[in-house]
Amino acid sequence: MDRAPLPRVLRATLLIGGVPAAAFVLLMLGGWLHPAVGLLALGASLAAAFLLAWTWIGNLVRLAAALRRAADEDGRLEAPAVTPLLPTVREVSDGVARLARNLAERGELVGRLRRADEAIVENLPDPLIVLSPERMPLRANAAARVLFGAAESGAGLRGSDVAALLRHPVLAGAVDRALAERRPQTADLTLPVPVAREIAAQVIPMEPALADGGSIVVVLSDRTQERALERMRADFVANASHELRTPLASLIGFIETLRGPAEDDPAARSRFLAIMAEQSERMRRLIDDLLGLSRIELTEHQPPTGRALPAAIARAEAEALEPLLRQRRMSLSLELDDGVEVAPADGEQIAQVVRNLLENAVRHGREGGQVRLSVARVEGGGASTRSHQGGPAGSPGTRLPARPGVLLAVADDGPGIPREHLPRLTERFYRVDKGRSRSAGGTGLGLAIVKHIVNRHRGQLLIESEEGVGSTFRVWLPAASQTAIPAAAE
Repeated sequence: MDRAPLPRVLRATLLIGGVPAAAFVLLMLGGWLHPAVGLLALGASLAAAFLLAWTWIGNLVRLAAALRRAADEDGRLEAPAVTPLLPTVREVSDGVARLARNLAERGELVGRLRRADEAIVENLPDPLIVLSPERMPLRANAAARVLFGAAESGAGLRGSDVAALLRHPVLAGAVDRALAERRPQTADLTLPVPVAREIAAQVIPMEPALADGGSIVVVLSDRTQERALERMRADFVANASHELRTPLASLIGFIETLRGPAEDDPAARSRFLAIMAEQSERMRRLIDDLLGLSRIELTEHQPPTGRALPAAIARAEAEALEPLLRQRRMSLSLELDDGVEVAPADGEQIAQVVRNLLENAVRHGREGGQVRLSVARVEGGGASTRSHQGGPAGSPGTRLPARPGVLLAVADDGPGIPREHLPRLTERFYRVDKGRSRSAGGTGLGLAIVKHIVNRHRGQLLIESEEGVGSTFRVWLPAASQTAIPAAAE
């Protein structure tokens, strides 16, 4: 129990009993009051004053302690027990308790409103980042954390791709203008890594500042898919019109020949129909690859969310390629580590990577030669290679990433590729030998598809070739860890 401090009680005793005590002393000195009676009255008045001061100060001390506890804890005031003989203190205590209850209710209302605001911001579909006056990220909603691959707001964002966003000169300029003019600003920018993304940003200055000190709100809109869709339509029309022109002209020519000079020539008709079937199949493969490439480019900026077993995928694709291997009289050797797993990964797209690389090796390798397919785990930080990286930032002498990964390699002992062609191999429709590529049944899109799938998986494509010796295509993909996303069907 809180007790009244003695010095404070003594001072209050003097204030309360000082005047009566002085009067009794004067009466005794003047002879108007018998000393014995005067001393008795003096002691009684001082004792009553001390008791009143003790009770009064004690009640005030308990009330002050209750107010301190209410301020330090949750704002709820438990009214202390006070002496009924002092109704004013009781009224003050009851009034303070009512005030504390009202403040606590208002605090709860403010807390509910703040939590509701935070829930609304957290669930907004557009990414949102709150910055301090020093332009440091304070918090971000779920959409922003997904966009930038951060697990948490605040500190989690500082180590993610949001640093590249905040350093971007276009966005930095918009923030400067927003702070100087105190008006919202807009900016369109392109983030080149880990894959190219096109972002529309709105920079909104906050006055007054938010509860957490945030003075700038950046609302982002990812326009990558929208712009990719526009480019996909334009590219599809341009590529289809260019690549389909030759087989379509062949079909038209053969049809006119079959209707005219070769109408009654069974041998010519049979030969022309076979060529027409081959050209039609070529057109079908070309359209399928164009549509597939367009779909991959449309989602390239969104990383996959599943897991995949590359060894099992490679084994299945090798079995499916048996007819083509027999046709080319080639052998396939497998070196597969069944214990490795890729995450995050799209199993169907990884199968497409293996399929395209194997088909390239078989179609363009030496007839009667050998193809080697391997899947192995690498611990990262490997030595640099003399290969070309088939990606946006590729260059000779590329090092493997420093974190653990899975290395998938396809090698052949074919004629090899001249070094000057390596940087352009992943361009769509780029062919080292156009006539040989078409006769082998290729569409010129296989490596472009591989490159975009590898980019979506945040991996690397490494190409090494030596004329007269052969070519090796290596794909590095991130390995699954203990904290990876739960397994999904490959």
